[in-house]
Amino acid sequence: MSGTRTLPLVPTLPNAEQRMANLVRSAGFRDWRTKVQATGGCAKPIRLAGSWAVQDATGTRHGETEGSIFTACGNRRASVCPACAARYAADTFHLVRSGLTGGKGVPESVAGHVRVFATLTAPSFGPVHGRPESRSGRPRPCGCGEWHSEHDSRLGTPVSPAGYDYDDAVLWQAHSTELWRRFTIAVARNVAAALGIRPAELRDHLRVSYAKVAEYQRRGLVHFHTVIRIDGPTGPQTSPPAAVTASLVSEAIRHAARTVNVSTPDNPETGVRVLGWGRQVDVEPIESGTSDDPEQRVRDARVAGYIAKYATKDTGITAGTDTRIHSAEHIESLAVSEHHKAMMRTCWRLGGVPELADLGLRRWAHMLGFRGHFLTKSRHYSVTFATIRQTRAQHRLAAHLVELGIEDADAVTVLNDWTMTGIGYHSDAERDYAAAIAETVHQRPSTRDDQFLAVA
Repeated sequence: MSGTRTLPLVPTLPNAEQRMANLVRSAGFRDWRTKVQATGGCAKPIRLAGSWAVQDATGTRHGETEGSIFTACGNRRASVCPACAARYAADTFHLVRSGLTGGKGVPESVAGHVRVFATLTAPSFGPVHGRPESRSGRPRPCGCGEWHSEHDSRLGTPVSPAGYDYDDAVLWQAHSTELWRRFTIAVARNVAAALGIRPAELRDHLRVSYAKVAEYQRRGLVHFHTVIRIDGPTGPQTSPPAAVTASLVSEAIRHAARTVNVSTPDNPETGVRVLGWGRQVDVEPIESGTSDDPEQRVRDARVAGYIAKYATKDTGITAGTDTRIHSAEHIESLAVSEHHKAMMRTCWRLGGVPELADLGLRRWAHMLGFRGHFLTKSRHYSVTFATIRQTRAQHRLAAHLVELGIEDADAVTVLNDWTMTGIGYHSDAERDYAAAIAETVHQRPSTRDDQFLAVA
């Protein structure tokens, strides 16, 4: 027919199932899958190329291989990499539980020491939307007069943004780690005072050990959950004085939370602000017992699991705030709530005040001013992350050496020569398959007390 135009054929893009099928049928798929499985299904692995071998005392090399491997990104946030976050949570669980019941170099006798679980909160900087309850547990309307569902996006945001003290909120967040340091000192001094001991002589009688995790609340401020344990003068190997009781330690914690504060540097923007803990301070003794007590093991596992869960939690803002902010304009482009943008803007503004330069507020604007580690512990509380990871690596190496016919791991030197070639996967199909591997590897019942053992 005259004037008829023939339209060019538009190629049809394969759907998700077809892309996945193409990946499975592709050359080298099995080798690629093995590399992903070695990372536990890491969402964004680091790709390396190079060689590996072990060399014995005679200089002979064994198991020498060349090629490429994946190594896990190691991000602790579940929103960024569920696989690495699951591993981090498992390590946290064992770190905390070993300080409660012993193991991994900690004597089991610590189960009989005085131990307390406490939560310290941030103060109020203005009314926020919430779901309050009466003393009997019945829900009540929010201060704004409405009843909010648990999925309401307004939860945690100010009822009146104009009246919310963003300056104090950001400054408190930036000083929270210093506030925690002073709190631990005050707890020790309060215990000494209760026992009639001079603070300078306290270490001759006992030591205060702890493990602490920071958890972001919906309003963008952190709470600290901590296990505090009282040891003897040389640490977990010795028992604390008989006069130390859970009630004594609990009162020392409450008194420290009420009285400790930190003053901000004087500056023309905010002046001097005196910051302390919020009024809500929860303290719960962990009943002393032995590792042979099944009920005690359950309680200890629950406390450890509770802390491990929050160790992998992020700000709860949204994706897109996992990297540092580069400019005020960058903040406006983020897909976050107006409340969190306001906190970031405050960080950026106060970060330009010379007197507050040491706080690094612009550097930590993406974390809403928080600049501390999410998990910290005192030296004598328990095993370290480094030790846990080193033990795991040594176990894997020993298994590999057995395959090579080498029984003595101390008699060989591991030779690694790797160069980074990239980060992440090349396609959506690879990312989806890796996510499926991660779900399979780390899938575990959410109601079991030993849930974190599944990935240990």
